[in-house]
Amino acid sequence: MAKAKQPPFGAIHRHGFVRVATASPVASTGDVAFNVDQTLKLAREGDARGIDLAVFPELSLSSYAVDDLFLQEAFLDAVEQGLARLAKESAGLRTVLIVGAPLRRNGRLYNCGVVLARGAILGVVPKIFLPNYREYYEKRWFASGAGLEGLKATAAGQNVAFGTDLIFAADDLADFIFHVEICEDFWAPQPPSTTGALAGALILTNLSASNITIGKADERKLLCASQSNRCLAAYVFSASGPGESTTDLAWDGQGSIFEAGELLAETGRFEWEAELAVADVDVQRLRQERMRNGTFNDNARLAGHPESRFRRIDFTHQPDMADIGFERAVRRFPYVPSRAAELDQDCYEAFNIQVQGLARRFKATSGTHLIIGVSGGLDSTHALIVAAKACDDLGLPRTTILGFTMPGFATGEATKANAWALMKALGIVGEEIDIKPAARQMLADMGHPFAKGEAVYDVTFENVQAGLRTDYLFRLANQRGGFVVGTGDLSEIALGWSTYGVGDQMSHYGVNAGVPKTLIQYLIRWAIKTNQFDAETNLVLQAILDTRISPELVPADEKSGLQSTEDRIGPYELHDFFLFHILRHGQPPSKVAFLAWRAWRDASSGVWPFDYPEHLKREYDLATIRKWLEVFLFRFFQLSQFKRSAIPNSPKVSMGGALSPRGDWRAPSDGNADAWLDELKAAFED
Repeated sequence: MAKAKQPPFGAIHRHGFVRVATASPVASTGDVAFNVDQTLKLAREGDARGIDLAVFPELSLSSYAVDDLFLQEAFLDAVEQGLARLAKESAGLRTVLIVGAPLRRNGRLYNCGVVLARGAILGVVPKIFLPNYREYYEKRWFASGAGLEGLKATAAGQNVAFGTDLIFAADDLADFIFHVEICEDFWAPQPPSTTGALAGALILTNLSASNITIGKADERKLLCASQSNRCLAAYVFSASGPGESTTDLAWDGQGSIFEAGELLAETGRFEWEAELAVADVDVQRLRQERMRNGTFNDNARLAGHPESRFRRIDFTHQPDMADIGFERAVRRFPYVPSRAAELDQDCYEAFNIQVQGLARRFKATSGTHLIIGVSGGLDSTHALIVAAKACDDLGLPRTTILGFTMPGFATGEATKANAWALMKALGIVGEEIDIKPAARQMLADMGHPFAKGEAVYDVTFENVQAGLRTDYLFRLANQRGGFVVGTGDLSEIALGWSTYGVGDQMSHYGVNAGVPKTLIQYLIRWAIKTNQFDAETNLVLQAILDTRISPELVPADEKSGLQSTEDRIGPYELHDFFLFHILRHGQPPSKVAFLAWRAWRDASSGVWPFDYPEHLKREYDLATIRKWLEVFLFRFFQLSQFKRSAIPNSPKVSMGGALSPRGDWRAPSDGNADAWLDELKAAFED
């Protein structure tokens, strides 16, 4: 049997995304034909843009602010006729439409959300909570849908599912499952969308005619963010805009799309032109989040498993499995604060989590000194400034810190000078121990070729130096009454880029173990910009940031120059990207490659972290991303877990996760990477 052809690698639907839109049409005051025309206009635009689901405002076909016209038979007939025309003229469009309409059933009038797909009305959802306070009078016209389940209704000549027990699911696009609620439902203490989410809906939608008053826009966004975060869902909100009657109220047309608490897209406000705000929602990620979150499942159980009583309305969507672009901003540095307005707060929190963790551990010991190896590199620099702040917070002199620089066979003069300059600027006690004699003795005792004058720089040569440095630090801690501050970061722990046991994998407390390399660089930049230290220290910190990352274990040669960590194992900015999406979200490698490609393929597009240095802005093609992702997968899943299974205590810093076996990540030390490498390989064999 021939293998089914996969969609192109760049197709969003291949990677678990659904394109949604919140629609802000030009409104009218009860002109049904005009409203249908405006809906069709945006529906056609949505089809052209590859939108899977478009959400329109409450009572969008009739208008909202028409008061007692809702009880006029001729007007309601016009709405039914308009809905029939909308169904007929949208039959050739791929976009699923959710529109608002007043519909009659069994001698009652309901404020409804109507779901249409390729000309068929899939179902009608009546509003449950009808506001009847302050400026609202909905109970004057409408009946509540509360308790209406398992019913049918006739809408525009079609016999369709009717009730508050509906979720809608595409049978040919995984995880495209949505629920409908209407305006006030969303303001209730227990919104219907909560039950819809517990029943399986990953996209929650709200058709609203919420009028605008001062401050209400923030309230809506707060509710959208909260509901999407609490329900581990996307939330698509559409409110009526200018064009509605302003007899006593005004309308701003606010629309927004949130995913798990994060704003993805929003419309303008008070705009006279029609608009679609569009975003590609990661429904696969949302489903994965629910699998991880036992509380979500417990809530479903305590609610009587709503999926057992909801009707699932299946439909064939027939998405365009092509590369239709990507309507979503992907953060290049998912661990790095990217919001300028909250930059100081985010960095302050990250930095002080480390400071407090170290200070608390130091108070719990009987030691009198913090022992730290200072290389002049990023990790030891950051650990040292954290230690300095911890001493400040505890009211201890910085001479409590004993810093040791331990030059080896490849230590550069620049990094050594930076190490000494930093220790001097911070006012700690600095000492130097040359490890070369001890390393030569050990290599000679082992019969290593280097001891005989041969230029053999293998892993043994490197680890002898790395191990000696840590060995000295532990013995110095014994001698000076202190404990060793670990400097290894989250990126190195993920890749296993450390020497196990008596090496940089071990310490008494790993202050950096929850902080990836990219965040360490940014935190040091933040420390400079916010003057956490004096001007002399800032100059040294900037010099360290400008130095190429290197373990300095292998002597430089004329061809390759200084040993570069990133030349050997790949760019840390890519590895941190891979780590976040695999550790935090459990994404398949092919999707991680897709996201990295979208984020990194063009340095001139997309958003960089606030005030990121121009000369550091890089880009990577898909082949390069795949190459380093394969390295990451092998090192992370197969090579390095035994080191992580025995790492020291350290504070978790980022919601992106940590790798402590006592925290976010538990994995077998004897695992292998085949499943992940095979999945990635298969994605490129189409």
